[in-house]
Amino acid sequence: MRFQHPDGSTVHLAYCTNVHPAETLDGVLAQLRAYAEPVRRRLSRDRLGIGLWLARDAVRALTADPAAPGRLRAALDACGLETVTLNGFPYQGFGADRVKYRVYRPDWTERARLDHTAELAGLLAALLPGDVTEGTVSTLPLAWRTGFDDAARARALTHLTELAGTLDALQDRTGRSVRVALEPEPGCTVETTGQAAAALTAPGAPPAHRVGVCLDTCHLATAFEDPDTALDGLVRARVPVVKAQLSAALHAHDPADPAVREALGAFAEPRFLHQTRARTPGGVTGTDDLDEALAGPGLPTGGPWRVHLHVPLHAALQPPLTSTAEVLRAALARLVGGPAPLTRHLEVETYTWQALPPALRPTTAGELADGIAAELALARDLLLDLGLKELP
Repeated sequence: MRFQHPDGSTVHLAYCTNVHPAETLDGVLAQLRAYAEPVRRRLSRDRLGIGLWLARDAVRALTADPAAPGRLRAALDACGLETVTLNGFPYQGFGADRVKYRVYRPDWTERARLDHTAELAGLLAALLPGDVTEGTVSTLPLAWRTGFDDAARARALTHLTELAGTLDALQDRTGRSVRVALEPEPGCTVETTGQAAAALTAPGAPPAHRVGVCLDTCHLATAFEDPDTALDGLVRARVPVVKAQLSAALHAHDPADPAVREALGAFAEPRFLHQTRARTPGGVTGTDDLDEALAGPGLPTGGPWRVHLHVPLHAALQPPLTSTAEVLRAALARLVGGPAPLTRHLEVETYTWQALPPALRPTTAGELADGIAAELALARDLLLDLGLKELP
C-alpha cells in the first residue's frame, strides 16, 4: 500500500511474510497465492505491499538460477503484490516448532550473515517495482549479547562496512539503492535505540548512507523506551531510521496479581523467545523468556511488565492484560506525522499468530488472512489520520 506524505514523498506500508513458514522458493510462491493475494482482495486493493522473508534455501534457489528472480517477480505481479523491503533477520528455520535463540544465528560476526544479506540486497534490487529506486533490508542487531566482546563487535562492524561497499557497487550497477537496518531487540547486544546509535557511530562503524536502524515498536515498548526520546536520540546521532516495523507488545500493569500471572501464563509457549522486562525506580531489568519471569522470584513485581510478544495490532485483549498499541501510535505519529517522514518504509510484523493462545489464534488460512487484513486496515487508518493520502 502506498501513501502520499504532505511533503509529496511516498510512504510504503506492507505486511511481513515471516508469519508464513515457507523456506523454499516453491513455498514462497505458494504462500503468495494462499495468503498475500487474499489479504489484498480483502482490502479491495489493486496492489498490496509485502515485506518478503526469504529463508536461506529460497535465496540459494533464487541466486543459483538466473531466471528464478524473474519467476518470483512475475508471481508478485500476477498476485497484485509488490515489495520494497525484505526481512533479513531470520536466516532459516523460523517455522520450526522451537526457534528461541536459534533466530540469532548466524550473527554479524559470521561471514554467512554478510553473504546472505548481500544476496538479499541483490535480489531486492531485481524485485523492486519499476517506479521505485530504493529498497531496505532489516537484520538482527549485531548478535545475541552472550559472549559478545570487543573483538566480536569489531568483526561485526567490519562485516557491515564491507556490506556497505557491496551496496554501493550494487547501486552503481543497477541504479537501485538498498539500505540495511539493524533492528534493536531485547536481549541482544543492541537492545535499545541508544545502543544502536552508539554502535553505528563508533569507530569502524559502517557509513550512515547504507546502514541505519529498523525501529520495531514492539521492541521499543518492551524496553520501556519513550518514542519521542528514542527518535530524538537517533536524529541527534544522525543515525537514519531506514525502516519501521509496526507491532505491539504485551503489557501487564500489576504482575504481582495472581490473576495477571495466570493470564500471562497463557502466552508462554515453546516456539519463540519472549523476553520480559520490568520497569522499576532503578531502571529496566528483565529475563530472557516469559516462563522464566513467571517461574522465578528474580523479576521485580512492583511495576509493570512488558513481554516481547507481537500482539495483533487490532487485538482487543481481555483484562487484566493490554497491549502497547499506544506506543505504536505515538511512534508512528513521530515517524511520519511531521513535516517530513523519518522513514518511508513501514511493515506490519505480527509473526506470532500461530503461537497465540487459542482464543486469538486463527484456525484456517482464511482467518489468518482476515487478521492480517485487519491489522493493515488499522495501520492505514492511522496513516490517514496523520494526514497522509492513500494512493491507488
